[in-house]
Amino acid sequence: MNDGADRRAVRVVIADDHPMYRYGLAAVLATSGTVDVVGEVGNGDDLLAAVERTSPDVVVTDLAMPGLDGTAATRALLARHPSLGVLVLTMHEDDQALFGALRAGARGYLLKDADSADIVRAVSTVAAGDAVYGRAVAHRIIAFFTGAHRAYAAQVFPELTEREREVLDLVALGHGNHQIACRLVLSEKTVRNHVSAILFKLQVSDRAAAVARARDAGMGGSPG
Repeated sequence: MNDGADRRAVRVVIADDHPMYRYGLAAVLATSGTVDVVGEVGNGDDLLAAVERTSPDVVVTDLAMPGLDGTAATRALLARHPSLGVLVLTMHEDDQALFGALRAGARGYLLKDADSADIVRAVSTVAAGDAVYGRAVAHRIIAFFTGAHRAYAAQVFPELTEREREVLDLVALGHGNHQIACRLVLSEKTVRNHVSAILFKLQVSDRAAAVARARDAGMGGSPG
């Protein structure tokens, strides 16, 4: 039995627009003995190219970067490489950033104040196909699914009424007007009016665009 001695190192590409942080993170991962840093980039567009070039197991990415941001890059990467592990490592702990990244498919989300051992463990966890979140992030996820959903939706879409946010959430879940009318005990005409108001207020052209906006904000994930 080899006792794991011949286990292949996890291949990682790092994306962060701060060169010194990127350099420090690469050094931490490289000295862990379990990670092989195969690429470092400063924006989302270069991240897409680096993944195609190096075929990593895991991408460690910031969210706020010039050009293509981390959330959009995650969505594009996973559309092409669904088995790729994405770990977000960022300063952003607000709900919109968190749920946008998770909706895009990130399997891990840590804040940049995480210690080096936690980051290395997170990379290994994501590479194995599991999910990992820092303590503060986990608390936000729990709060979201135990009652903060409506307050969060109001924060993300303040231009919508509470009823319009309810309708948008159901639209994002894939429900048609008839289903929404039955769920909310409304007429289908009233639902259509609400949907039209939502499209106007969000300045989107159609239902699909409204769904994309809602899902990027983390709505449509709670069928109850």
